[in-house]
Amino acid sequence: MKYLNICSISLIFLISISMSCFILGLNCLLYDYVMFLEWEVLSLNSMSIVMTFLFDWMSFLFMSFVLLISSLVIYYSKEYMSGDENINRFIMLVLMFVTSMMLLIISPNLISILLGWDGLGLVSYCLVIYYQNEKSYNAGMLTALSNRIGDVALLLAIAWMLNYGSWNYYFYLEVMQNEFMMKIIGSLVLLAAMTKSAQIPFSSWLPAAMAAPTPVSALVHSSTLVTAGVYLLIRFNILLSGNFLGDFLLLISGLTMFMAGLGANFEFDLKKIIALSTLSQLGLMMSILSMGFYKLAFFHLLTHALFKALLFMCAGAIIHNMNNNQDIRLMGSLSVSMPLTSSCFNVANLALCGMPFLAGFYSKDLILEIVSLSYLNMFSFFLYFFSTGLTVCYSIRLVFYSMTGDLNYSCLNMLNDEGWVMLRGMFGLTFMSLVGGSMLSWLMFPTPSMICLPYYLKLLTLFVCILGGVMGYYISNVSLYFVNKIMNYYNLSYMLSSMWFMPYLSTYMIIKYPLLLGQYTNKSFDQGWSEFFGGQYLYKNLVNYSKINNILQFNNLKIYLLIFMLLIIIMFNFLLFM
Repeated sequence: MKYLNICSISLIFLISISMSCFILGLNCLLYDYVMFLEWEVLSLNSMSIVMTFLFDWMSFLFMSFVLLISSLVIYYSKEYMSGDENINRFIMLVLMFVTSMMLLIISPNLISILLGWDGLGLVSYCLVIYYQNEKSYNAGMLTALSNRIGDVALLLAIAWMLNYGSWNYYFYLEVMQNEFMMKIIGSLVLLAAMTKSAQIPFSSWLPAAMAAPTPVSALVHSSTLVTAGVYLLIRFNILLSGNFLGDFLLLISGLTMFMAGLGANFEFDLKKIIALSTLSQLGLMMSILSMGFYKLAFFHLLTHALFKALLFMCAGAIIHNMNNNQDIRLMGSLSVSMPLTSSCFNVANLALCGMPFLAGFYSKDLILEIVSLSYLNMFSFFLYFFSTGLTVCYSIRLVFYSMTGDLNYSCLNMLNDEGWVMLRGMFGLTFMSLVGGSMLSWLMFPTPSMICLPYYLKLLTLFVCILGGVMGYYISNVSLYFVNKIMNYYNLSYMLSSMWFMPYLSTYMIIKYPLLLGQYTNKSFDQGWSEFFGGQYLYKNLVNYSKINNILQFNNLKIYLLIFMLLIIIMFNFLLFM
């Protein structure tokens, strides 16, 4: 079969490149080695077009992780998308997506960054509308138009870079970090990163993008599209430290983290819960980045990519086996009917919560300890720790609904755990979720930082996580109270569950007034006076003239003779007056 070939070839090809990038990244990390390559694409008289590439430990490691995850996702798609007749087209779209991400990762040049950035936006639109229905089209349009704002900001940053000699931002970051023009470029790059990484007020597109097939969600929400903004800001991190941009990003990302955590506790769609957890983790990356700890942000970016891709792949297997049903209220007892998938799902969930010695623990615990050590206000401190508690809360809620109790679905024969191709892909990422955090921790921080904190601050993270888990259990176990008390506060519940009304603000609010203006313009102009004096007026006159013309040309001899006489009289008068 054709699609077996393309999936297998892609798997071998991507994994081999991934391993090569990982070894090169280790080499760069060990010897503190950076390669800056320039490729002269075109030389014409005195003009030359040069393409630049930046290879350092950061770009190599990120490329290695992106390629590893995408290879396993493509292998997983072989079974998940087996019912699709055009699976070759799907795999090619995913490969184009990964290629765009590669271009963005290795670019120190704003022009080539824009190529990768726009490639991600365009291909993501094609993937979101892959299941062609009205909901997918709406979600795709919201995704594409939200990301266009960031594209425009990047174009403006490119225009501002004309003040310097080159578009290679890498040349100017150190020298000009205090210059006003560089601050403007920093603001534009920050706006672009906020749209791509779905920070407030651009958050609504991220759960909407769940209309894409699950393998795409696993790729998009772990290591490609949404992390592009974080990666760009890691490269521009000098512009954020110690000024207004950093403080602004800290506030926005903290609120994003808090809002997504609250929203996930009210959501019942399996994929949307995981999407909101991605949004929460993006807020965590952005907030620690705004405080100047770019290495920590990058560390969490890589560890998060591993367990988030695994979460989506497990969710896809569950949805696949439940006959495309995504409502967690209809799930239950999955640990009995799908033990292997459930095991992988729980490993990923515990890594997300920060369970000791799994991938997420090393980065999240370090981030929260650094936050406890930092000079930070009470509000930001509260947002960090409360959001961590919310993460555990919705994770336990998800496990409670899906793994325990009885199966609430109507037909039992759908559930099985025999999709070995999907399981192999999941096992690969499960292994990485178990060992990836410690491995990266030893590589990136060979000398461990001494974080000396009081006893209660050391244990605060653990206490918040346990409290969040207990709350998640009690909130989920509705039978304890029988009546869900939150329904007494329906308006508050509705606001929290709909991401603080952000989807409505991004769609209906923006389009309402232009549509009303268009309606008034249409009534007063197109169907009003301009119609009376414009199209209809001309039409009536032309009809009348054509009637007169028709009478004149009706072969009537008297009329012809009369016109002939009139013409002779006019000519005589003309000759007389000359």
